[in-house]
Parts: sequence; structure tokens; C-alpha cells
Amino acid sequence: MPPDLCFRFAGPGDAPAIAALHADSWRRHYRGAYADAFLDGDVLADRVSVWTQRLRRPDPMRCTIVAEAGGLVGFANTFIGEDPRWGALLDNLHVAAAQKRRGIGSRLMAITAEGVIAAGAESPGMYLWVLEQNTGAQAFYRALGAESAGRAAVLAPGGLPGRLHGTPMKLRYAWPRVDVLLKHGLEAAEREARDHARARC
Repeated sequence: MPPDLCFRFAGPGDAPAIAALHADSWRRHYRGAYADAFLDGDVLADRVSVWTQRLRRPDPMRCTIVAEAGGLVGFANTFIGEDPRWGALLDNLHVAAAQKRRGIGSRLMAITAEGVIAAGAESPGMYLWVLEQNTGAQAFYRALGAESAGRAAVLAPGGLPGRLHGTPMKLRYAWPRVDVLLKHGLEAAEREARDHARARC
């Protein structure tokens, strides 16, 4: 991991940087599922609006963690107790392209799991939705102990169908217990950090 890497809860002032990273990640990984006109046009303004609203004030049912190393390099956003069966919803996890495979995503997942556990949610589980085309992300979540648990149509950003390309599908990945994610996340973060250090030698 970067030597100056730190993690903290997000605040209102983080909205522009989170939105920029979110938009960049969508442009890199959602091409083919989201319309090119949206990704090449309104996506940043859309994300700025969403994150400005989300971070306007603290919400005990939302856990937003940012990773910083000379600037924002990743973030995770989770809604506590979102579903009575599946538990907390990991709605967003994004790491800057230049910082991937350094353990940042795994560490964000582990810290998020700690936050969900600390919140004392009624359901012990956690889940997320990932694009069917995003096989790399699916492998990442499986390595953290998640299991595939359903398939559904992707919802258009902002509820505007024109922002989708065709009828993309998404897969649910779930952890019946968040403590399983915490364990896998910490182990994966340490392993990835060691592998990155070796690669630099």
C-alpha cells in the first residue's frame, strides 16, 4: 500500500473528489452497459449531484469510507440494514485505476465490514450488485468470500432509461455474515500489499 495511505469517514467536502473517481470508474468499467452518450457527457454532473446530496449531512444508516494517499484513491459506500434478508447494501466500491491491486479495495471492504458490525444491524449479512459483464469485480468479491445469489436487470442511473445501453443485467453477491467478509478482507489486503512490494523489488 502507499506509505501515506489513510482511511476515514467521508464528509460534505469530499463530494467533488468522490464524484470524479466514481465517474472515471464508470467510464472505464461500465462501457457497454451504460450509454456512451451518458458516460462521455453527463456522468460527472450526475455523480456530483448524487454525492453532494448523500454527504450533505451525517446519516447513521450510511457508511461512506474514503482512502487517501496524497488525494482520494478509493471509496466505499454502504447502506446499513437496507434489506431484511440480505442485510447491508454495499452500493459503491471504487479504487483509482493507478492504485489497484495494492490492497486498497480489500482494506476498504474490511473497514466497511467493521462499520456494519459496529452499527449493530438486525441482519448479520451484506450484499452488493455487480454488472454481469464485470467479471474482474466478481472474482474480487468471490475471493473475499461472497457467493452469487441472484440476477436482475440493471436500473438506469437517475431513473432515465436512455442512460442504459440495451438491457444490461447485474448479479447479486452476498455474505450471510459480515464477520466472514472482515476476515477475508484483512487477509486479502495484507496479501496484496506483500505481492505489490515484491513486484517493486
